[in-house]
Amino acid sequence: MTSETAPHSEGTAQHPRFALESTLAHPVRFSLAAALAAVESAPFGQLRDELQVSDSVLSKQVAELERAGLVKASKGFVGKRPRTTLSLTAEGLTRWQRHLEALRRIAEPAQR
Repeated sequence: MTSETAPHSEGTAQHPRFALESTLAHPVRFSLAAALAAVESAPFGQLRDELQVSDSVLSKQVAELERAGLVKASKGFVGKRPRTTLSLTAEGLTRWQRHLEALRRIAEPAQR
């Protein structure tokens, strides 16, 4: 979550931007979390192609999400070929859902 805080008067709700997940501000990380939220897990190569990024770009962003506890990378083999499978952690899914809700509250003023 963002560490940005600001004072607000008692009884006034805090602006929804304070609920945004700063780790998901990067477009590739946001897109990766969105893709993983829709499935139990997905192969690295499939996500790379879906997000239209290089191996190195996806690897770097996966590492950031792993450090933040949002994504888990599992390494295994299919036959003799190595395969990395990615999934959101339970915490990652919760934080993704909170991030989306904050975006909705910002974008839809009637729901504030």
